[in-house]
Amino acid sequence: MSTTSTPHLLLRGVRPAGSDHEPVDLRLRDGRVAERGPDLPAKGAELLDVSGTWAVPGLWDQHVHMGQWAALGRRVDLADTSGPGEVLARVRAHLDAGEPDDDSLVEGFGWRLGGWADLPSTAALDEVAGSRPVVLISGDCHGGWLSSAAYRALGVEPHPGHVDEDEWFALWARLGELPQNPRAVHAAFDRVLREAAARGVVGITDLEHATGLWREWPRRVAAGLDRLRVRPATYPTTLDDALAEGVRTGDVLDDLGLVTMGPLKVISDGSLNTRTAWCCEPFVTDDVLPDPRGKSNVGPEELAQMLRRAAAGGLQAAVHAIGDAALADALDAFEASGARGSIEHAQLVRLEDLPRMARLGIAASVQPAHLLDDRDVTDALWPDRADRCFALAAMRDAGVELRLGSDAPVAPLDPWEGMAAAVHRSADDRAPWVPDQAITPLQALAASTDGQHLQVGDRADVVLLASDPFATEVDPRDGAATAEAAARLREVRVSLTVLGGRVTHEG
Repeated sequence: MSTTSTPHLLLRGVRPAGSDHEPVDLRLRDGRVAERGPDLPAKGAELLDVSGTWAVPGLWDQHVHMGQWAALGRRVDLADTSGPGEVLARVRAHLDAGEPDDDSLVEGFGWRLGGWADLPSTAALDEVAGSRPVVLISGDCHGGWLSSAAYRALGVEPHPGHVDEDEWFALWARLGELPQNPRAVHAAFDRVLREAAARGVVGITDLEHATGLWREWPRRVAAGLDRLRVRPATYPTTLDDALAEGVRTGDVLDDLGLVTMGPLKVISDGSLNTRTAWCCEPFVTDDVLPDPRGKSNVGPEELAQMLRRAAAGGLQAAVHAIGDAALADALDAFEASGARGSIEHAQLVRLEDLPRMARLGIAASVQPAHLLDDRDVTDALWPDRADRCFALAAMRDAGVELRLGSDAPVAPLDPWEGMAAAVHRSADDRAPWVPDQAITPLQALAASTDGQHLQVGDRADVVLLASDPFATEVDPRDGAATAEAAARLREVRVSLTVLGGRVTHEG
């Protein structure tokens, strides 16, 4: 299969998923759906007979940290560790299996201290790592556990334990300064882009915390990493550079038209698992927390000023807000600044804030797979407000635009898993968690296609499926029916992915 451009493609006999429509042909030309109807003439097109398949618009993941996701295959897996001791044992095993004289960076990912009896210790990690630089990234990406050698390599005085939030993000953004193998990095990106295309993904919003991401992606595409559309973000640390270069949200940045400038990303609060999400009420825990309501990383006035600068330069904003107080502060800042954009995560909300969110035209960029991971932690730390977590149905009913994503590597880059979680809010034998906030399969699909509908004039991004998981709509309150619907979504097999009229996956 080649990924070279196909300017004129005719898909013959496809059925639109989730409908009773008869088979139609789709003419894809010059990057758009040029014609739709039965028995279209070839007119010199490359003809693909795809009878017996079902079509959906190309899928998007609206929240990805692509560099971290690509690196995951090279990292020590620290998921499901019960405490620092188990983490250190896995790091020791990894080091023992490697080259003894290798002094390159070792990265790990996936530890979560929620529920741990002990906290990470730099001294304990040094006993395992020795002179080797080691960086262990938490599963929610809001914390880092570094060896002394890693601190020294970054020119930073070692800390006694882990770091989180702004202090960690400043270090995380600099990991790219450490020695990298270019061939290994390219191969890692190529692998995850192929995997994404195999799942029907045609585009991502890349919120990687890196310097000059909008410059890096055109170089990647030019080097052949061209299987996805990408909207790279900037962060406050590089906002001045973006404004000076005059890049505006939506500007095309590469020759193929695959890379368009994304938003300003601002992390306004922490997360549930690190107990730093900024909340209206304190966390429910026996521990004495230094910040019982979490942390506000950016106050509403400072945030409004930042959004005002971004909007004046043509940049939309993507504001991370997991706690309900953070959401309220973010909406205040959007309203005061006149900026447009999204709330990233919107994990805990006050229902009375949703009508204002809709009125301001602020989208909710939510990662449904997180509710599967956070269910038990929520019941432990937010038992008095669990009914307001991942409030997808309430957002939809209030008129808030839903955009689904994964937050990879926090959850896998898999839109089918995200849709399944949104439809059936359980991944085990338990009944769905807060089923009143579930949405239907077609609603989940609509939140995963970046506003495309396979109509004439839409982008020529098409995914063909071997079966139709949207054929039967279900009542979100019927747990048995939603379980079956979620199973169908998770079992989907993608036959073909087309990006701008060009085949990027054939299965």
